[in-house]
Amino acid sequence: MKAVLCKAFGPAETLVLEDIASPAIKKNEILLDVHAAGVNFPDTLIIEGKYQFKPPFPFSPGGEAAGVVSEVGEKVSHLKVGDRVMALTGWGSFAEQVAVPGYNVLPIPPSMDFNTAAAFSMTYGTSMHALKQRAHLQPGETLLVLGASGGVGLAAVEIGKAMGARVIAAASSADKLAIAKAAGADELINYSEASLKDEIKRLTDGNGADVIYDPVGGDLFDQAVRAIAWNGRLLVVGFASGRIPELPVNLALLKGAAVVGVFWGSFAQRQPQDNAANFQQLFSWYAEGKLKPLVSQVYPLEQAAQAINDLGQRKAVGKVVVQTR
Repeated sequence: MKAVLCKAFGPAETLVLEDIASPAIKKNEILLDVHAAGVNFPDTLIIEGKYQFKPPFPFSPGGEAAGVVSEVGEKVSHLKVGDRVMALTGWGSFAEQVAVPGYNVLPIPPSMDFNTAAAFSMTYGTSMHALKQRAHLQPGETLLVLGASGGVGLAAVEIGKAMGARVIAAASSADKLAIAKAAGADELINYSEASLKDEIKRLTDGNGADVIYDPVGGDLFDQAVRAIAWNGRLLVVGFASGRIPELPVNLALLKGAAVVGVFWGSFAQRQPQDNAANFQQLFSWYAEGKLKPLVSQVYPLEQAAQAINDLGQRKAVGKVVVQTR
């Protein structure tokens, strides 16, 4: 099979495409014929040794995939050969086949194509867990989404609306904000042209945002935490800006606020029943047309390095997908 391989930590340009043997599955795994793989921010980190997991060399990046089950381990009972599924792999998806633990695999709704499915699990799974289990977002609350045109950001906008929140989308350009508006955002903030903190306060009559969804970190975190509402919750989702911010904890004290970590991958493994319930709700919203995943670019496997670079340089909106067949 063909696979994009990382043989030493470095930039995406050092990845190579080679023919390798198909993986052998364990008793609790399935072998997935990959049709499409989602590209995510962790892919930009894992190939440079900057992610919390460091697979042994050589490895293929790609943390999520969609395709068809081609082999089933004897301890996997909920899947069969031929099933159309989406899978959380951690790494290994930029390949024609990948072995995946059965508990990380979900059937794809009949109306969902492989590219959409490959773009769905990580972004919507993360944002659903963040807003439901971590923020306990309530109808009528104000949700601020930073990086609102990115994969997890757009998912948070759509899920926030489906949960009954008033959604303020923040992004760095008018084009990106237009995408967030189309996804259902009620208010928009262009933080390249105005003070994020001042705009949040203006749009909330000085009260601040009840829930802040932050996959960006850096300077935007610094501003947002100063415009959080009483009893607000600031969700730490990621650090796409490249800087992990530090929190003056007196700000949390003065607002009775909580800064809450979001690690969906660990949640999915530790609380599989809650994660499955989340996805049943997500699939229902998808069937109702409330969730419309945006796949902005599709790359062939040979251009996986370009896909990673475009995402890392924040050129992409919505989700980027690598198509393997």
